[in-house]
Amino acid sequence: MTLPVVLVAGLHADARRATVDALLRAVPRGVALHHDFSTAPAGTLHRTLRDHSGVLTSGPAPLVNDCACCALREDLLPELERLADGGELCALAVVELWDSVEPRSVAELLSTAGDGRLALVGVVTAVDPALVHPCLANGDDLAGAGLAAAREDERTVGDTFARQLEYAPLLALVEGEAPPDAADRALLTQLHPLARLTGPGHPAFLREVTTGFDASAAAARVHPATALLPQEGEAAGVSTLVWRADRPFHPGRLYAALPDLACGALRSRGRFWLADRCETLLSWQAAGGALCVEALGPWLATLPEAAWPDVPSARRAAALVDWHPRLGDRGQHLVFTSPGLDTEALRALLESCLLTDAELAAHTADPAHWAHHGSDFDRLLEPIR
Repeated sequence: MTLPVVLVAGLHADARRATVDALLRAVPRGVALHHDFSTAPAGTLHRTLRDHSGVLTSGPAPLVNDCACCALREDLLPELERLADGGELCALAVVELWDSVEPRSVAELLSTAGDGRLALVGVVTAVDPALVHPCLANGDDLAGAGLAAAREDERTVGDTFARQLEYAPLLALVEGEAPPDAADRALLTQLHPLARLTGPGHPAFLREVTTGFDASAAAARVHPATALLPQEGEAAGVSTLVWRADRPFHPGRLYAALPDLACGALRSRGRFWLADRCETLLSWQAAGGALCVEALGPWLATLPEAAWPDVPSARRAAALVDWHPRLGDRGQHLVFTSPGLDTEALRALLESCLLTDAELAAHTADPAHWAHHGSDFDRLLEPIR
């Protein structure tokens, strides 16, 4: 027998628990499994299994390699498989993830569990709409907030919440003490326009949560090379700017502008390229003023044609949509979302960081010339080899 599994994620613990409780009420033979990371400094996680009537079992799960996330991976599958082996005693397993655990890694773990006993049927992030803005604006390290999932966890509150929010195809909206306003909902819909928004009390909630989940499609939807980024929009004082350009950034001018660009919007993300790294696709992720820039390998335009069959089909399709006759898939595609967004100032700052006509002409004539000069981006990325 295959046991259906639903993941419930989110930094908003009260909203998350309310969502889990609603699922347990809707499925009498449903159970919820939760690993509490707050006990990790003492060397264990605390595992709780409960149903709609209360706690069924509770106990420690030891850390693995001094890492709470490793312990979760090692302990979660055996526990779910044990529930699946119980046959009809369990009709639904709800995995309530701890505050800062991102659903993607757990979803991919469950999706590759190959013995057929488990089926991931839904991923939902529980959200208190009134807390979306303050969470995204929080640039504090998770460790400082007591939310680190491992000793070396360097994530921030804002970027962790952004990934939780943007990965799940369903957002469960649970109002807390402060009622949300129109700007809160506009922010949610502009950040994740493809998400279904519903409340745990809605009659169709169970059906919405358990419609099925494709981990490969979800990964492609958030990967910078294939991301379905938001479109421009404006509502209730919240705006989204979509900025695109063909020519590369000047590395020095862009690096100098990073603080203003990272703080210019509550959330920004996308992909870009630099004049001194013509072959490298770079990702941009910022929330709460904290910016993460990463090198994600080559643009498809730089690969020999013989290598294309080895590239995932989603990546090839995304590249061909905007294929440039000379540049291929190389280009700037950045999206900024925020209340009170100064779109004109952002657009002007971004355009000032592009190569000028003279610089572009020199770059086109000799692209390798730029690669011989170091830039401040060497502090953020691996040196060019």
